[in-house]
Parts: sequence; structure tokens; C-alpha cells
Amino acid sequence: MKKKFFPLFALIAACNLHAEEKAIDAPKYVNEAPLPEKWPEPGPFNKVEKKSYPAYRAAFTNGKGETSSFWRLFSHIKKNDIPMTAPVEMSMSEQDGKLSQAGMAFLYQNGTVGTKGPDGAKVEVRDIKAVQAYSYAWQGNDSKENIAKARTALEETIEAEKVETLGFRLLGYNGPGTPRNKRTWELQAVLK
Repeated sequence: MKKKFFPLFALIAACNLHAEEKAIDAPKYVNEAPLPEKWPEPGPFNKVEKKSYPAYRAAFTNGKGETSSFWRLFSHIKKNDIPMTAPVEMSMSEQDGKLSQAGMAFLYQNGTVGTKGPDGAKVEVRDIKAVQAYSYAWQGNDSKENIAKARTALEETIEAEKVETLGFRLLGYNGPGTPRNKRTWELQAVLK
């Protein structure tokens, strides 16, 4: 009698295919622009980690309009021949228990690039001190739901560790050239 191996082969192939799909779906940082000097890569994904960030220089603008803030800062770096880096930093404010964007910054490669001070009425270049932060990274979009999930995870860690924070910032590592489901974000609670 001849043995049939097809069902067993099909089961093994299906398991291997499922494992390959999981590996493909695992979050992975899509690097579109260089990080500032000594800046850590985003991640790990979907968990809180304490991270250290070096001092840096950045061009800041206030305003809630994400698109207008982005183009204002893009014009600033283009006019001043400043190379684009990632991430873009968004300061966050709290209103009615929810976080929303209060300002935006483009980070420079290092503290020797560009000149500190105002550039017109709406952009200011500042040097920022080194900080530590609790960070929660994810891949996808910056929806209110994803930000709320990251905030909850951060607040649980802050409460468990009994630390004080200076507030939240959102780091966006990808632009419109990366599909929304592949974009990397980090919500951070900056430590005092």
C-alpha cells in the first residue's frame, strides 16, 4: 500500500508560509533620512523603553497645523541649506485629557550646523540639552487611537517607576513616500 504524504506536506508548507507572513509583518524601521549624530534608532516596537538622547539643535515653529508647520520648516532648511534628517519632532499639549500637536521641529545633524536664533517671525533655531525619555514606538499611522495606546503604556511605566516628566513629544520618522502602515512613530515622555 502506497502512503500519501500530500496532507502532511500541505500542513508543513502552510505552517512555513504562516511563519514567513509573520516575519514580513513584523515592524521594521524604514530609514528615509539620516538621524542626528548619536541619535538612537526608533524602537523597540510596541513596548516602553527608557532611552537617552544627546543634545541637539533644531528649528522650531509653533502651531497646530501639521501641514503648514511642516512646509514652514521645510522652507527654512531649504533656504539655509540645512540637510533633512529624521525624525520630525512634535511637541504635544493636553486638552480635555487628549494629546494634540502644539508645535513642530526639524532636527539638525549636529550642534554646529546652522545658526541659533530666530529666522523670521515663526521659526526659531534652538539648542536642546540631552534628555532621557520613556519611549513607545509603533508602526502605522499617528491616529488618536495609536497615540492613546502609547500614552497609556507610558503612563503605566511612569507610575510604576514613580518618576516625574516634562511632558510628551511625538517623533515621526517617515514622510509621505512611505506607506502609512510602514511609518514609524515614537511617543515619548521626557523625564525631568
